[in-house]
Amino acid sequence: MHEVQNSLKNILLEPADAKRLAIFAGELNGNIKLIEKSFQVKIFHNGNKLNIKGDNENAQRASCALLDLYKQTQENNEISNESIHLCIQEHMNQPPKKTTKLKEVKSSYQIHTPKKVITARGLNQEKYLKNIESNELNFGIGPAGTGKTYLAVAAGVHALLNDKVQKIILIRPAVEAGEKLGFLPGDLAQKVDPYLKPLYDALYEMLGSERVQKLIEKEIIEVAPLAYLRGRTLNNAFIIMDESQNTTIDQMKMFLTRMGYGSYAVVNGDLTQIDLPRNIPSGLSNVLEVLAETPNIGVIRFGSIDVVRHPLVRKIIDAYEAFKGRNN
Repeated sequence: MHEVQNSLKNILLEPADAKRLAIFAGELNGNIKLIEKSFQVKIFHNGNKLNIKGDNENAQRASCALLDLYKQTQENNEISNESIHLCIQEHMNQPPKKTTKLKEVKSSYQIHTPKKVITARGLNQEKYLKNIESNELNFGIGPAGTGKTYLAVAAGVHALLNDKVQKIILIRPAVEAGEKLGFLPGDLAQKVDPYLKPLYDALYEMLGSERVQKLIEKEIIEVAPLAYLRGRTLNNAFIIMDESQNTTIDQMKMFLTRMGYGSYAVVNGDLTQIDLPRNIPSGLSNVLEVLAETPNIGVIRFGSIDVVRHPLVRKIIDAYEAFKGRNN
């Protein structure tokens, strides 16, 4: 029988700033209580001194989360529930570190954009961004809420602003949850546009809506419906294909062979959310097998543990996976 090793961790929050300590603790110590509950530890605090009691690994993870949370108060006048949950999730997913001082907490992989700093949450997000930095073709596979699209856009913005590429191209197959494009008004480009809203939302957050609109007008940011790519060669571009599980085998091959010199492509998708007719195999599923032995291609598979939305989303994904397993 495995014996639980309990320990008492002592940490010091420095500098001891009364305003920052109040933000850190939250109303009625709500932030501290949430960390206690999440890591199943007991936290005793007096000013900037904290004692964490519990299972050795949980206490170590809680210590790192507390130090990380205090670090956030340096630049923020409040800590949102989302920030707390992301912080907890990040430290839950990583091996416990022996850390007792704020300066020892290393910043995660970050991308700086004009409007905000994007920080990788967890090991898979960090690997994903590093893959994008070092490989010309990358795949991000996993459920909704794991940050695939958002981080790809951040990497694209960073590449554009640092003159690594000359434009960003956004692509999404025009098949979505049973909806038919024929029932939407406009030409094909206009019809694809609503399905790219997650990408636009990310761009607006990072660059601001006015700047994004100007870049679209100059065709530096381009929406390219998959059907319009045939015959084109995409040079010096950062290309993002979202929802790629809804491509056919021929469409995926056509897309990948459009890559030109100086271009980078990020292909994201969720193999549990295929909206193609049942008799048509997914191009994403196929290409992962075809390119399995090809070097210099990055593939990151995200799971429910990587979900950075509401904590309930992770539980819902796990429940669906468990149900699917019982019925197969």
